[in-house]
Amino acid sequence: MRKVEVVAYNPQWGEMFVAEAEHIASVLGANIVAIHHMGSTAIPGIHAKPIIDLLVEVQDIEQVDEYNAAMERMGYQAMGEFGIATRRYFPKENLEGVRTHHVHIFPAGSEQVKRHLMFRDYLISHPEDAQVYSKLKQDLAQQYPTDIEKYMDGKDGLIKILEQKARDYFKGEQL
Repeated sequence: MRKVEVVAYNPQWGEMFVAEAEHIASVLGANIVAIHHMGSTAIPGIHAKPIIDLLVEVQDIEQVDEYNAAMERMGYQAMGEFGIATRRYFPKENLEGVRTHHVHIFPAGSEQVKRHLMFRDYLISHPEDAQVYSKLKQDLAQQYPTDIEKYMDGKDGLIKILEQKARDYFKGEQL
Protein backbone atom coordinates (compact mmCIF):
# COMPACT_ATOMS: atom_id res chain seq x y z
CA MET A 1 0.00 0.00 0.00
CA ARG A 2 1.15 3.52 -0.85
CA LYS A 3 1.05 6.29 1.74
CA VAL A 4 -1.64 8.86 1.03
CA GLU A 5 -0.25 12.35 1.52
CA VAL A 6 -2.32 15.44 0.74
CA VAL A 7 -0.61 18.79 1.23
CA ALA A 8 -1.44 22.48 0.87
CA TYR A 9 -1.09 24.07 -2.56
CA ASN A 10 2.52 24.74 -3.56
CA PRO A 11 3.04 27.53 -6.11
CA GLN A 12 6.21 25.74 -7.31
CA TRP A 13 4.11 22.93 -8.78
CA GLY A 14 3.66 24.96 -11.96
CA GLU A 15 7.42 25.38 -12.33
CA MET A 16 7.93 21.67 -11.66
CA PHE A 17 5.43 20.90 -14.41
CA VAL A 18 7.25 23.15 -16.91
CA ALA A 19 10.62 21.55 -16.14
CA GLU A 20 9.28 18.02 -16.52
CA ALA A 21 7.32 18.92 -19.66
CA GLU A 22 10.59 20.03 -21.26
CA HIS A 23 12.18 16.66 -20.44
CA ILE A 24 9.19 14.77 -21.86
CA ALA A 25 9.25 16.91 -25.01
CA SER A 26 12.93 16.11 -25.51
CA VAL A 27 12.07 12.41 -25.56
CA LEU A 28 8.81 12.32 -27.52
CA GLY A 29 9.74 15.10 -29.93
CA ALA A 30 7.67 15.80 -33.02
CA ASN A 31 4.92 13.34 -32.04
CA ILE A 32 3.76 15.77 -29.34
CA VAL A 33 0.80 18.03 -30.06
CA ALA A 34 0.55 19.56 -26.55
CA ILE A 35 1.55 18.97 -22.94
CA HIS A 36 -0.88 20.05 -20.21
CA HIS A 37 -0.61 20.29 -16.44
CA MET A 38 -3.58 18.39 -15.03
CA GLY A 39 -4.74 17.00 -11.73
CA SER A 40 -4.99 18.84 -8.44
CA THR A 41 -1.48 20.31 -8.58
CA ALA A 42 -2.72 22.32 -11.59
CA ILE A 43 -5.56 23.93 -9.60
CA PRO A 44 -4.41 26.96 -7.60
CA GLY A 45 -5.28 27.01 -3.92
CA ILE A 46 -6.36 23.42 -3.33
CA HIS A 47 -4.75 20.60 -1.41
CA ALA A 48 -3.25 17.79 -3.48
CA LYS A 49 -1.06 14.77 -3.41
CA PRO A 50 2.33 16.30 -4.29
CA ILE A 51 2.52 14.44 -7.60
CA ILE A 52 2.77 16.39 -10.85
CA ASP A 53 0.38 15.02 -13.49
CA LEU A 54 1.28 15.68 -17.11
CA LEU A 55 -1.25 15.09 -19.88
CA VAL A 56 0.51 14.65 -23.20
CA GLU A 57 -1.41 14.75 -26.48
CA VAL A 58 0.31 12.96 -29.35
CA GLN A 59 -0.36 12.44 -33.04
CA ASP A 60 0.39 8.69 -32.94
CA ILE A 61 -0.22 6.79 -29.69
CA GLU A 62 1.42 3.60 -31.02
CA GLN A 63 4.67 5.48 -31.67
CA VAL A 64 4.93 6.27 -27.93
CA ASP A 65 5.83 2.63 -27.24
CA GLU A 66 9.07 3.16 -29.17
CA TYR A 67 10.18 5.59 -26.44
CA ASN A 68 9.62 3.33 -23.41
CA ALA A 69 13.36 2.78 -22.89
CA ALA A 70 14.07 6.53 -23.10
CA MET A 71 11.29 7.24 -20.59
CA GLU A 72 12.71 4.56 -18.29
CA ARG A 73 16.15 6.21 -18.47
CA MET A 74 14.44 9.37 -17.14
CA GLY A 75 13.16 7.38 -14.16
CA TYR A 76 9.69 6.53 -15.46
CA GLN A 77 8.09 3.10 -15.45
CA ALA A 78 6.33 2.13 -18.69
CA MET A 79 2.92 0.76 -17.71
CA GLY A 80 1.19 0.64 -21.12
CA GLU A 81 -2.52 1.44 -21.14
CA PHE A 82 -2.85 0.60 -17.42
CA GLY A 83 -6.62 0.20 -17.50
CA ILE A 84 -7.54 3.01 -19.90
CA ALA A 85 -7.74 2.17 -23.60
CA THR A 86 -5.48 4.25 -25.88
CA ARG A 87 -3.52 5.70 -22.94
CA ARG A 88 0.16 5.26 -22.21
CA TYR A 89 0.93 5.69 -18.52
CA PHE A 90 4.31 6.39 -16.93
CA PRO A 91 4.71 6.92 -13.15
CA LYS A 92 8.00 8.20 -11.70
CA GLU A 93 9.44 7.94 -8.20
CA ASN A 94 12.34 9.75 -6.57
CA LEU A 95 15.37 7.99 -5.06
CA GLU A 96 13.46 7.44 -1.80
CA GLY A 97 10.70 5.59 -3.65
CA VAL A 98 8.17 8.42 -3.33
CA ARG A 99 5.95 9.01 -6.36
CA THR A 100 6.67 12.42 -7.91
CA HIS A 101 5.15 12.44 -11.42
CA HIS A 102 2.52 10.75 -13.56
CA VAL A 103 2.61 11.05 -17.34
CA HIS A 104 -0.64 10.22 -19.13
CA ILE A 105 -0.33 10.14 -22.92
CA PHE A 106 -3.40 10.11 -25.16
CA PRO A 107 -4.15 10.66 -28.84
CA ALA A 108 -4.68 14.37 -29.51
CA GLY A 109 -8.25 15.53 -29.05
CA SER A 110 -9.46 12.26 -27.51
CA GLU A 111 -12.42 12.18 -25.13
CA GLN A 112 -10.03 11.43 -22.25
CA VAL A 113 -8.07 14.61 -23.00
CA LYS A 114 -11.27 16.67 -23.13
CA ARG A 115 -12.56 15.13 -19.89
CA HIS A 116 -9.38 15.86 -17.94
CA LEU A 117 -9.03 19.41 -19.25
CA MET A 118 -12.70 20.23 -18.65
CA PHE A 119 -12.43 18.97 -15.05
CA ARG A 120 -9.30 21.04 -14.41
CA ASP A 121 -10.62 24.17 -16.08
CA TYR A 122 -13.99 23.91 -14.33
CA LEU A 123 -12.34 23.74 -10.92
CA ILE A 124 -10.03 26.65 -11.74
CA SER A 125 -13.02 28.79 -12.71
CA HIS A 126 -15.19 27.58 -9.78
CA PRO A 127 -13.09 27.97 -6.62
CA GLU A 128 -16.04 27.06 -4.36
CA ASP A 129 -16.32 23.61 -5.92
CA ALA A 130 -12.52 23.32 -5.93
CA GLN A 131 -12.50 23.91 -2.17
CA VAL A 132 -15.17 21.24 -1.62
CA TYR A 133 -12.98 18.82 -3.57
CA SER A 134 -9.91 19.94 -1.61
CA LYS A 135 -11.65 19.37 1.74
CA LEU A 136 -12.84 15.91 0.72
CA LYS A 137 -9.31 14.94 -0.27
CA GLN A 138 -7.93 16.16 3.06
CA ASP A 139 -10.58 14.22 4.97
CA LEU A 140 -10.01 11.03 2.96
CA ALA A 141 -6.22 11.25 3.36
CA GLN A 142 -6.70 11.53 7.11
CA GLN A 143 -9.20 8.66 7.14
CA TYR A 144 -7.14 6.36 4.85
CA PRO A 145 -3.47 7.36 5.32
CA THR A 146 -2.12 4.07 3.97
CA ASP A 147 -4.87 2.93 1.60
CA ILE A 148 -4.70 4.68 -1.78
CA GLU A 149 -7.55 2.54 -3.15
CA LYS A 150 -10.02 3.64 -0.46
CA TYR A 151 -8.83 7.22 -0.86
CA MET A 152 -9.50 7.05 -4.62
CA ASP A 153 -12.85 5.30 -4.14
CA GLY A 154 -13.88 7.99 -1.65
CA LYS A 155 -13.35 10.72 -4.26
CA ASP A 156 -15.28 8.94 -7.01
CA GLY A 157 -18.79 10.20 -6.24
CA LEU A 158 -17.78 13.87 -6.04
CA ILE A 159 -15.58 13.56 -9.13
CA LYS A 160 -18.58 12.28 -11.12
CA ILE A 161 -20.69 15.21 -9.92
CA LEU A 162 -17.95 17.71 -10.76
CA GLU A 163 -17.37 16.13 -14.17
CA GLN A 164 -21.06 16.53 -14.97
CA LYS A 165 -20.95 20.16 -13.83
CA ALA A 166 -17.91 20.67 -16.07
CA ARG A 167 -19.67 19.10 -19.07
CA ASP A 168 -22.70 21.34 -18.49
CA TYR A 169 -20.53 24.42 -18.01
CA PHE A 170 -18.47 23.84 -21.16
CA LYS A 171 -21.35 22.50 -23.28
CA GLY A 172 -20.82 23.53 -26.87
CA GLU A 173 -17.34 24.92 -26.31
CA GLN A 174 -14.40 23.53 -28.20
CA LEU A 175 -11.56 22.40 -25.92
